[in-house]
Amino acid sequence: MKRTGETNVSTRRPQEIHSVFLSARGYFVTAALFSLGINLLYLAAPLYMLQVYDRVVSSGSVTTLVMLTVALLLAFMALAALDIVRGRVLARAGVRLDRQLAGRVVAATLERTGSAGSQPLRDFDTFRQFVGGAGISAVFDLPWAPVYILVLYVLHPWLGLFALCSAIILGFMALLNEWFVRGPQKEANDAAMRNYGFTEMSLRNAEVVQAMGMTGGLLKRWSRDRDRHIARQVEAADRSGTMTSLIKFLRMAMQSLILGLGAYLVIERMASAGIMFAGMLLLGRALQPVEQVVGNWRNIVSARAAWRRVRDLLAATPPRAPSLNLPRPRGALSVEGLTYAASGNPKPILRNVSFSLDAGEVVGVIGPSGAGKSTLARQVVGVLSPMTGAVRLDGADVARWPRESLGRYLGYLPQDIELFADTVAANISRFQENADAAVIEAAQLAGVHDMILRLPDGYDTRIGEGGAGISGGMRQRLGLARAVFGNPSLVILDEPNSNLDVEGDNALADCIGLLKERGTTVIVISHRMGTLGAVDKILALRDGMVLAFGPRNEVVSKLTRPVSADTARRAPSTKPDVLPDQSVDDEEAPADAATGHAR
Repeated sequence: MKRTGETNVSTRRPQEIHSVFLSARGYFVTAALFSLGINLLYLAAPLYMLQVYDRVVSSGSVTTLVMLTVALLLAFMALAALDIVRGRVLARAGVRLDRQLAGRVVAATLERTGSAGSQPLRDFDTFRQFVGGAGISAVFDLPWAPVYILVLYVLHPWLGLFALCSAIILGFMALLNEWFVRGPQKEANDAAMRNYGFTEMSLRNAEVVQAMGMTGGLLKRWSRDRDRHIARQVEAADRSGTMTSLIKFLRMAMQSLILGLGAYLVIERMASAGIMFAGMLLLGRALQPVEQVVGNWRNIVSARAAWRRVRDLLAATPPRAPSLNLPRPRGALSVEGLTYAASGNPKPILRNVSFSLDAGEVVGVIGPSGAGKSTLARQVVGVLSPMTGAVRLDGADVARWPRESLGRYLGYLPQDIELFADTVAANISRFQENADAAVIEAAQLAGVHDMILRLPDGYDTRIGEGGAGISGGMRQRLGLARAVFGNPSLVILDEPNSNLDVEGDNALADCIGLLKERGTTVIVISHRMGTLGAVDKILALRDGMVLAFGPRNEVVSKLTRPVSADTARRAPSTKPDVLPDQSVDDEEAPADAATGHAR
């Protein structure tokens, strides 16, 4: 079933890719023109040898020799200059592609929440470096090989025919090399991607690995993909090296054979001695690009595979068409028949979920582990698109709302909090500039302002990658401040007190109360019923479906209602109608209907 936001992918992808390369077309056209000039100047050496043998040696003219030598050196200087400029032009083409696509790749990676970390950006850099590197020069030189074959034909038809057959043989060898190398190289690249992804995940969990002595076992698991990557890469290198050596042998043999053919033509008085040596140089230059392409074939295959992965990523996440900026929402939320299943999993995580909230209401979402609570939160903020149904904020579908515009009105505290390697202020402000007053207001609203002031550099204290250097409770409270930054209309808090102490719990309760006074719609996801004392409604989920929804006291009464005597007699083992994993101890008991405090 087609998901929301995936329409018109087939039509948008070619248009987007085409427009990017069209913007860099001038660089590639210039490089092609320089390649023409370079390959024409390469004719200087064969012409010099032809003139020396046919005119200078026979005439004994030193002046002619000097003039020809000076002309040859000037041609070589021009050739070197053009080659330098071509390299710089291609490097600038890579820079242009980076400016046009790098940000787009990162944005698409962020949108595709299941993608493999930074791998798409590494793929793009692989392609960009190939475009700006030396390997592509051989690709630009390859189309001009027929020029040398044509010149050889002009010198003598036999020489031209021999050069044509030699080029066909080497071309066939290049195709054979592609067939040999493609399989193991693809498997090596896939294994490398898995290995890099596992390495990133291991480094993110370094503390757990060290604390529980998992290093040995983890390295064994890590080495599986690494060993396969190395093994298949070595296999690809062996095959490519064999073909490269074979092609080099054929090129050297062909250059020697054309020299012999030229000698035969000289003996038969069908050509001059200069043509014999000039033909050898021309054939060598005609076949050199083929040899260079085969020598760089692994890089070419890697760049091609990387580009295809980037292209598929961009196709799966087409840029959103510009749309009208909607006014600031009041916060009325409506979830209509929401159904969602993860890619490759036929069992839906959410099934026909429907409920609605008025602006300014606070709802608590409860349910056992795996009920779909966090998935529902991601649907509400629009980072996941439903299979069917819709999430509407003030009547507008959040999946179609421009992300930059919608993000200003949303606050989201995920279950797994990630802070960025920057200052405290930058993290709270969502990297907006000139927002000092709003940062302090958000910190005060989250009850973390005084804690920040006690940090070494206050709001300018730098946080390590992933929030390193600060406690879990502090990280959660900074995440809360980021969620309420900018006075959003809708705030979603997923397990907001999982790392909080009593002081943090009180600050969270005060924050929710202040948000409610401001008219902000708040969704609180929690396993702790005691956290839900200030909510207006409760949404209970089980197996991805709505078990109960309504005013807090009604839902709590329903979920804690004991079974009847008749039911107990029919099923003696039946327990009260409560949700699995739901705590009922003193700390997390259901809120009292009259006081709103935990019983």
